[in-house]
Amino acid sequence: MSSTAAFYLLSTLGGYLVTSFLLLKYPTLLHQRKKQRFLSKHISHRGGAGENLENTMAAFQHAVTIGTDMLELDCHITKDEQVVVSHDENLKRSTGVNVNISDLKYCELPPYLGKLDVSFQKACQCEGKDNRIPLLKEVFEAFPNTPINIDIKVNNNLLIKKVSELVKQYRREHITVWGNASYEIVEKCYKENSEIPILFSLQRVLLILGLFFTGLLPFVPIREQFFEIPMPSIILKLKEPHTMSRSQKFLIWLSDILLMRKALFDHLTARGIQLGS
Repeated sequence: MSSTAAFYLLSTLGGYLVTSFLLLKYPTLLHQRKKQRFLSKHISHRGGAGENLENTMAAFQHAVTIGTDMLELDCHITKDEQVVVSHDENLKRSTGVNVNISDLKYCELPPYLGKLDVSFQKACQCEGKDNRIPLLKEVFEAFPNTPINIDIKVNNNLLIKKVSELVKQYRREHITVWGNASYEIVEKCYKENSEIPILFSLQRVLLILGLFFTGLLPFVPIREQFFEIPMPSIILKLKEPHTMSRSQKFLIWLSDILLMRKALFDHLTARGIQLGS
């Protein structure tokens, strides 16, 4: 390689690195900051599972009463096309009855068990007297001004359409966010109603990480408005350390190092993207 070619190569690479660094630090030089319709620093997962029975009206009311910024809940659709709030499609874990929500009419749904294990916390149970599976519209009616994060739990076109219709009916586009870890579900949500902010799918999170570590992220437009990822280190709190192999612990440590990057979070925040875990 001639000295001239080497000079141009190094100049180009240097220019790229400098530009990437500047845009990582100051992304609004290239991208318009997203308008944040609401801010959520405290999100009540399943209405605050661990304090009440998950995804119940009592749980949501308690969370709002103590000042949560956002309710997070999960949706499924019944046989008679009612959108209900439940984490699981199959009700064995939550009700003791081995049946799918989609196979029953709303009036046929069994009640929750009095106590449920909290799946994201070791040796913890939630309990409560309100054991009824609520309708999504009930939550909208009870908390008209509370932002809600809706996890579309199954890839069902009718469910997505019905949720969109309810959001529009209650005029909640400005205080609702929806999506799923599945890229296909998020794409369908966006296609159904682009006025409702969307979450990053798992595929998009991995893409964002790849772009970040290659320096390309500052140049790429982002349409999602909420970046929610679990902290890998939480897995260590859910399992007994002696039951995990060295390779499993290493993968968790590596995932933590790759995901929990302050520079990444600062960049996304500067672009108006809210963070959550």
